[in-house]
Amino acid sequence: MINSGKCIITEFYEFKASPELIKESEEKNKPLVMTGILQKADTLNRNGRVYPYDILKREVDKYMELVESGTAGGELDHPDSAVVSLANVSHRVTDMWWQGKDLYGKVLIAEETKAGSTLKGLLKAGFMLGISSRGVGSVKSVGGKDMVQEDFELIAFDFVSSPSTPGAYLFKEGKDMARKGMIPLKEESGKVLKLDNENLKEQYEYYTKLHKLANSDFWKNI
Repeated sequence: MINSGKCIITEFYEFKASPELIKESEEKNKPLVMTGILQKADTLNRNGRVYPYDILKREVDKYMELVESGTAGGELDHPDSAVVSLANVSHRVTDMWWQGKDLYGKVLIAEETKAGSTLKGLLKAGFMLGISSRGVGSVKSVGGKDMVQEDFELIAFDFVSSPSTPGAYLFKEGKDMARKGMIPLKEESGKVLKLDNENLKEQYEYYTKLHKLANSDFWKNI
């Protein structure tokens, strides 16, 4: 483990596509676009965590740069990585806005990618799916609540499976972590997870630029 206090943090919100929306998309030969809640600030979530508004807004403002450049890609299922894998991109966020302290967004399904095709197939089959934020950071227990700290970095919004029983969703957990939806950062072959306090910003900026460069032409064909 590089930093015992820094983890990959994930959250979950249901994201539904009605049969009518899917049918309209196919009949008009248009990309499937879904709208819903991406995150909530200053709200105790099902994992017992709270994202302070100022911290979440800061990261959303940074992420909007990817949204506006057409490179805010997300994956199908959460990888144990702090980098978005282009090989597993299934969708991209096309817009975000605040309604009070709830963050809403529009998500376009990348139907011509392997993961995007699988995602649309799951939606057509009526699977209950959700949008889940993925970030890197630490938390501090305050009054029985896990408060997300200033070192939080938003990475992406991924699609994940949802349980039939509210509150029963099982997030990936590190072996030595008791908190749901948190995976300790570690260095593994084939994954870029070296994100200690000294080079976190540098690594984040580097892979953001790499993401933009590698992904820019790809989205033009969707």
